[in-house]
Amino acid sequence: MASASFLKSSPVLDKSEWIKGQTLRQPSVSVVRCQPVAPSSLLVRASSYADELVKTAKTIASPGRGILAMDESNATCGKRLASIGLENTEANRQAYRTLLVSAPGLGQYISGAILFEETLYQSTTEGKKMVDVLVEQNIVPGIKVDKGLVPLAGSNNESWCQGLDGLASRSAAYYQQGARFAKWRTVVSIPNGPSALAVKEAAWGLARYAAISQDNGLVPIVEPEILLDGDHGIDRTFEVAQKVWAEVFFYLAENNVMFEGILLKPSMVTPGAECKDRATPEQVADYTLKLLSRRIPPAVPGIMFLSGGQSEVEATLNLNAMNQSPNPWHVSFSYARALQNTCLKTWGGRPENVKAAQDSLLVRAKANSLAQLGKYTGEGESEEAKKGMFVKGYVY
Repeated sequence: MASASFLKSSPVLDKSEWIKGQTLRQPSVSVVRCQPVAPSSLLVRASSYADELVKTAKTIASPGRGILAMDESNATCGKRLASIGLENTEANRQAYRTLLVSAPGLGQYISGAILFEETLYQSTTEGKKMVDVLVEQNIVPGIKVDKGLVPLAGSNNESWCQGLDGLASRSAAYYQQGARFAKWRTVVSIPNGPSALAVKEAAWGLARYAAISQDNGLVPIVEPEILLDGDHGIDRTFEVAQKVWAEVFFYLAENNVMFEGILLKPSMVTPGAECKDRATPEQVADYTLKLLSRRIPPAVPGIMFLSGGQSEVEATLNLNAMNQSPNPWHVSFSYARALQNTCLKTWGGRPENVKAAQDSLLVRAKANSLAQLGKYTGEGESEEAKKGMFVKGYVY
């Protein structure tokens, strides 16, 4: 279990060092050559943060715990607030995020929280830094570092994720602010192909981001989301996922990314949201674990699944089914809507509802904690928690 000293024990850079970005330091691990010295020798490098990266990844991938994804952009957060009749102001965003991070006992079920940049530098409504509140709860602060999706020229109306420019210096600054892991989300659309170009672009971008993150002390969450959009069956999802993950790990290796110091945030293998043939939790678990066993090295410490528009209960049931037998990795969750939906509606923007909303958050966090341990039963769930949250063409 991490403690409040988790961040303090990490290497700290003074401002004159970290503002320079990629030129912060020299690797502390010597170059290793697999063959006698020759121009074509394979070089294996390790970040000067190697030990810390492994420690952070293992802390997040600890038994019975997962990630609270609360890194919605201000625009997306505005949509959530609008759904309960609130304006998209910094004060309202601050009030909601304060509610989330200060839920009593949240760290029993949550090991990491992904923040938007505004939140990383924000204080609670009581004037305490959000990062400090998380650390006191034994929750590792993380940061969304991508700059969003834009159209991919030359593709079939597909997207690519931007944000590599200036990433090294931004990552160093985020580390200085207290972040210890990062997230970069790119997407693959099955109805639009996916084209070989889109898959390669997604994989290469994720690999470059992962290498830069590790070089600056941040554990990268690798997230190629295969969107639920479409009427395709579960076999088609499985086929595409195999191609995507093969490409991702090829480029991660090409970029000398240390697998022990990353976390994955994949989609579960499910039918498209508009497919008439629905899959049971047991079928989802079977297909998803088969995919993981074929594509993901056991060196990777944690698989933190995204919910992708599934209902709160559906996401929890599917996770539970995957943990009915031992896995080589920590198989857990990194949920946004599937943790926050009922909480947000319970709050409704009213101060007198804060405790009830936090209780709703803790109910969902505990349910997914049990699912990570394979002990979730689904008993006593509300009707609200069973409602699907898929939005066609959803923008995060």
